[in-house]
Amino acid sequence: MTVPLILAVDDDPALLASVERELRARYSPDYQVCCLGSTTEALSTMEELTAGGEEVALVLAAEQLAGAPGSEFLGEVARFFPHAQRALLIGWGHVGHADTGDAIFEAIARGRIDHYVVRPAPAPDEQFHQALSTFLLAWAETRRRAPHTIDVVGETWSGRAYQLREVLGRCAMPHRFALAQSEEGRAILADVGTRRFPLLVMPTGHVMEDPSDEDIARSAGTTIDPSGERYDLVIVGCGPAGLSAGVYGASEGLRTVVIDSGSIGGQATSSSSIRNYLGFPRGVTGADLARRAYQQAWVFGARFAFMQQVTNLSREDDGIVVSLHTGGLVVARAVVLAMGASYRRLGVESLEALHGAGVFYGAAASEAPLVSGEEVYIVGGANSAGQAAIHLAGYAKRVTLVVRAATLEAGMSHYLVHQVEETPNIEVRTGTEVVGGGGDGWLDHLVLRNRADGDEEMVGAYALFLMIGAQPHTEWLPATVERDPAGFVVTGSELGDDALRAFGRRPMTLETSVPGVLAAGDVRHGSVKRVASAVGEGSIAIQFVHRLLAV
Repeated sequence: MTVPLILAVDDDPALLASVERELRARYSPDYQVCCLGSTTEALSTMEELTAGGEEVALVLAAEQLAGAPGSEFLGEVARFFPHAQRALLIGWGHVGHADTGDAIFEAIARGRIDHYVVRPAPAPDEQFHQALSTFLLAWAETRRRAPHTIDVVGETWSGRAYQLREVLGRCAMPHRFALAQSEEGRAILADVGTRRFPLLVMPTGHVMEDPSDEDIARSAGTTIDPSGERYDLVIVGCGPAGLSAGVYGASEGLRTVVIDSGSIGGQATSSSSIRNYLGFPRGVTGADLARRAYQQAWVFGARFAFMQQVTNLSREDDGIVVSLHTGGLVVARAVVLAMGASYRRLGVESLEALHGAGVFYGAAASEAPLVSGEEVYIVGGANSAGQAAIHLAGYAKRVTLVVRAATLEAGMSHYLVHQVEETPNIEVRTGTEVVGGGGDGWLDHLVLRNRADGDEEMVGAYALFLMIGAQPHTEWLPATVERDPAGFVVTGSELGDDALRAFGRRPMTLETSVPGVLAAGDVRHGSVKRVASAVGEGSIAIQFVHRLLAV
């Protein structure tokens, strides 16, 4: 394995020297460091590195190079190293400058840079290195070199091998997949010997042969069986809303347990880059956000019961009784429903048969390396689809975004619309739907229908990523929990007259038709389908829990 390289380009010798000093002092044990004084020299060097099979992890460039924006040079980097992180070096005095901010936004939207970094101050400048570590980790994840990565080896792409990858994705655990007969697969098996497939090789070297979902959850950390316990607060669902409620509930002294049929993160783990989340100017993956929130809640004292399905709840004299699929019961003083929602199924039988073999629900972040140089289609018009398109464009030959609506603006944030439109290898087909497709063991074609005139077209496709609609996980709820026609939980003043009369008081804003049971995040009727709003509702729900418990 070659040693990856960090490249810095600046035509000001003094400024380049300060950058080189920091790079060599901190990164030379693990990376090659190359600092050059002109774009001409840098482009020639990258051409030589490409020919030599070298890898470049990070390229830094001055704000101005030979009188031109440094972002123009960084835009050329992708021709040589499509997965290299690219950052613009800006002076401390330019932070907050309107023109600089506009230029950075435009460069990101056009796919020329990943973000910026403030030039290093006299050593030690830990802010500079924190920023660079973020870029280097992002590169490592795209190259499947992230720390604590799990190897999955299977005999086929689909079936149980794909199910295991889905479980690892839900657990927000970095992983990579190799077919047993591939070069990578044979190299892994040479170290672990003949085993039963599919298998997982953990970062510790421990091998798990065809593990159950519960085995994987236990390997991610200690999970509990909450049966027979009493809690102040039971949270059902471990997506952004549930994690937020867990952080605030536990940190404020409530005995809290979070129960989920999967693991951490919910649908958010499929987001490859959330760029508009407060406090993460460089963006954050849904999986990383989920891992951070889980660690917060865990340290504050929240307990987690993973791979355990809640099957019912009822209000009894001694509290709210939550039933588990194991037959166990948990008693709570208050419950927050935060089950979220998942992508709706496409319902095309020939494509459902290829689930995991070219057809994926979400999974753009984890499956992206599989589609290098191929034709890829994404179905969906919301932010998650836009984020997936941007991410996959760094791997695929071309990404086609298939949207039922007449415009992207109907369901996608402005900044993402702009970025999608500016990415040269993304095509957008509005007013279109997927109605067919197939392949022999792996997807090879799709059938698209124009919704305006009904015309159908067959197109070649190597992969299809489906991110359509939202289906709430509420099928298990008892009839006493009021829902709208689509299955979302109704709360607060929108409850029906019968529920309002039964309360004998005004229900709290997030309270369901069952007193003491609240709903937060995507599962709630009328919620804003954004990660930030789900996190906000999870925290607000805890304030209402305190008021309920004080009565």
